[in-house]
Amino acid sequence: MTKNMNKHSILRDKFGYSYFRPGQEETIDSILAGTDVLAVMPTGAGKSLCYQIPALLLDGITIVISPLISLMKDQVSALREAGCGAAFLNSSLSSGEYACAMRDIAGGNVQLLYIAPERLQKTDMLNFADNYNIPLVVVDEAHCVSQWGHDFRTSYLQIADFINGMDTRPVVAAFTATATVKVRDDIKKMLALRGPFVINTGYDRPNLYFEVQKPKDKKAALLECLEKRKNSSGIIYCATRKTVDETCRMLISCGIDAARYHAGLDDSERRKNQDDFIYDRRPVMVATNAFGMGINKSNVSFVIHYNMPKNIESYYQEAGRAGRDGAPADCILLYSGQDVRINQYLITHNDEEETVNEKLAAHNLELLKQMTFYAMADSCLRRRLLAYFGESAPAVCGHCSICLTEFNETDITIEAKKIVSCVYRLKQRSRSFGKTMITDILRGSKNEKILRFGLDTLSTWGIMSETDAHRIRIIMDYLIDEGLLMQEGSEYPVITLGEAGALLRDEQRVFMKLPQEQRKQSRAKEPFLNAGRVSIPSAPEIQDAPEDLDEALLDKLKKLRKELAASESVPAYIVFSDASLRDMCKKMPVTLDQFTDISGVGRIKLEKYGKPFIALIRENI
Repeated sequence: MTKNMNKHSILRDKFGYSYFRPGQEETIDSILAGTDVLAVMPTGAGKSLCYQIPALLLDGITIVISPLISLMKDQVSALREAGCGAAFLNSSLSSGEYACAMRDIAGGNVQLLYIAPERLQKTDMLNFADNYNIPLVVVDEAHCVSQWGHDFRTSYLQIADFINGMDTRPVVAAFTATATVKVRDDIKKMLALRGPFVINTGYDRPNLYFEVQKPKDKKAALLECLEKRKNSSGIIYCATRKTVDETCRMLISCGIDAARYHAGLDDSERRKNQDDFIYDRRPVMVATNAFGMGINKSNVSFVIHYNMPKNIESYYQEAGRAGRDGAPADCILLYSGQDVRINQYLITHNDEEETVNEKLAAHNLELLKQMTFYAMADSCLRRRLLAYFGESAPAVCGHCSICLTEFNETDITIEAKKIVSCVYRLKQRSRSFGKTMITDILRGSKNEKILRFGLDTLSTWGIMSETDAHRIRIIMDYLIDEGLLMQEGSEYPVITLGEAGALLRDEQRVFMKLPQEQRKQSRAKEPFLNAGRVSIPSAPEIQDAPEDLDEALLDKLKKLRKELAASESVPAYIVFSDASLRDMCKKMPVTLDQFTDISGVGRIKLEKYGKPFIALIRENI
């Protein structure tokens, strides 16, 4: 690094940006001043630059502790494309590749070294710490150090010991996208941060649209979502490996080019499927939550949760993998009451340990309850998400499925009383069943189980035969949330009576907000514009881009980017993000000097890619 380089010149020349985003400069200055840091910044806020720029200015090698191999490879590829000295050491390297990386380090060509936490106690890393100047240790995805977070990893507990074992303690900088106050306190304690500069730039991602659907048929709802998003790249999250496999097979049978990812696949298939997704060979990835933390893919335009996650932190982390480049993106949750039962089972059963930590399980069940409240919400989804992390927000964001839907306050007293009465009549017979069986009784089903138990003789059998089963389930979920009914048991949950005495005595009326039936329209183009009364439907079309771009030129630029990426053997978004291509369409640069004004164009990328992109733009003026 030449002596005249500073944080501003690195930002401009290496990474192609003309100004810092909120929180970046303060974080960089704190690290350079020798102060430990705890930074909470949402996905897409530019966390990486907060430690990459100091690493390029400091003497020695910055160690970046990162949880996944794919994340390391992605970061290192992007840094090398920008002309920065970076390497990684992990189990994916052959002996020859490992030796090559060590030669680069010994030769002074590496300023950022990415390693996994599992490697910290290996002999080579302990020797490395003794032989090289390490001014900064970065802990990425720092929430993994806390058992109260959504992705605790025991390997993160080794980090503090590694740092304390160094002859000279480096500056320690911890970064995460999501962390409650409890998790933030844990990060400071478990990493032994010393008087850290703590910054939280806020959790809101205005470019993300949030939606919750409660479909009768999840498969049909998923196919409808994908039909609206043809030719877009997206992730579909499922709760179990079995659901991933079934969903992926279903999508492929419907002509959708999907790949799958979960821990049950062999390493070679996981690597191939992940690469197919990253390199845009397959636009849709169906996965468990094992996929995504290490994916820096900037052009993911939607994330669909086929099953509800176990907590809001997991949901926001996973949903936030959409729209990393700031472009409009969709985060859709397909909810059913079955999701709650699956998650309760996963929380209370641990395949890896003989006993479950009861205190931790109780904590996680409470987090599941908060996630369920979000899924059943009848008020602004964005407001609920931000409130969970301790932030305030407008009552109406104008950019979620609740705010874009009109609701009617509906008197459901009669329906509620029928459902509760059915549970009461079953109790009189010393029986209790789950939601599906109760719904079948109310609708007058004559299935084998009902006839075998003589449930067709109940006074409540068939009293809701004209009511849609989906509506009964929605109302039943609401009654559980309100405490009029209770759901007991984790593996085979049953519905029992709650505080329903007043309802059964005709002393209580029950009201529930239900969406109006409306014709489909396009949803609002901009967030926070429709803060008043709105009448836009709950299943809107995909959001239009805010600027009027030449779509034909954008497609040509993407094709050129793909060709150049293939020649460099890197993912397309490593060459330029979609945001950079849109900026080209907007500014139409026809000289190298004009091309430097494009977002994300640094000196190295200008020299490597400027001329072919300028030539293409000139051809299309």
